[in-house]
Amino acid sequence: MAPNAEQVCQAITRYMGDRLHLNTEFVADIPWQQRECLFDAGEIQVCWICGLPYVWKADRWPATVELLVAPVPQGDRYQGQPIYFSDVVVRQDSPFQSFADLRGSTWAYNEPRSHSGYLSTRAYLARLGETTGYFGRAVESGAHQRSLQMILDGMIDASAIDSTVLETELRLNPSLAAQIRVIDTFGPSPAPPWVVHRTLPPALKAQLRSHFLEMHIDPTGRKILQQGAIARFVAVTNSDYNPIREMAQQARFAPLQQQISA
Repeated sequence: MAPNAEQVCQAITRYMGDRLHLNTEFVADIPWQQRECLFDAGEIQVCWICGLPYVWKADRWPATVELLVAPVPQGDRYQGQPIYFSDVVVRQDSPFQSFADLRGSTWAYNEPRSHSGYLSTRAYLARLGETTGYFGRAVESGAHQRSLQMILDGMIDASAIDSTVLETELRLNPSLAAQIRVIDTFGPSPAPPWVVHRTLPPALKAQLRSHFLEMHIDPTGRKILQQGAIARFVAVTNSDYNPIREMAQQARFAPLQQQISA
């Protein structure tokens, strides 16, 4: 997840260690790409992962990943469900009023393995029938928070930002609200799940899931969830992520950037 979620992830890691009476470690001192490789190798056993790489891993044979739980974000827009959105953000003083105004503009996506910042945009364009490229230029920023800074610095015109990442940034930096606008929203989409490596013993996995599902009724757990604006965790199934699979199929036909003829 985004760096602004690491504090609550670390707190959850400690909480689960206390409940399971195990030594736990939150791996945060290496890039996320390396963390994902360690998870694939079974050297990290639990991971909070974007829905797009989850379906890639789940559909691979043999699958190395199993679902644990998914978060239900706080806020009326989430309707008590494990969902989230991609908010299309521009600078407050920009002329853009809707997504339709962004044709030919400069767009940033966080990275191509992201559902919220990349796949959801391409799937949306496919549904619009935009199959020849929509933006004048599309650049990879590396992270949602970097995309936001590029908008503020005038380096790009717009980007699709994970709604929970954006809401966290606004809580941490209230002055940001006066500097940006949300002009459109993609979604809802299935929330990024917490997953375990398939080598985790079944009994331990069951205990871990139980503690996640009961966090919101435990005073210590509830306090940690509130820090991350999470209402609770709920059980999810592989089929809950079929919408992402469908969007991945749609997105194949919709590039972000207009092709330049020689």
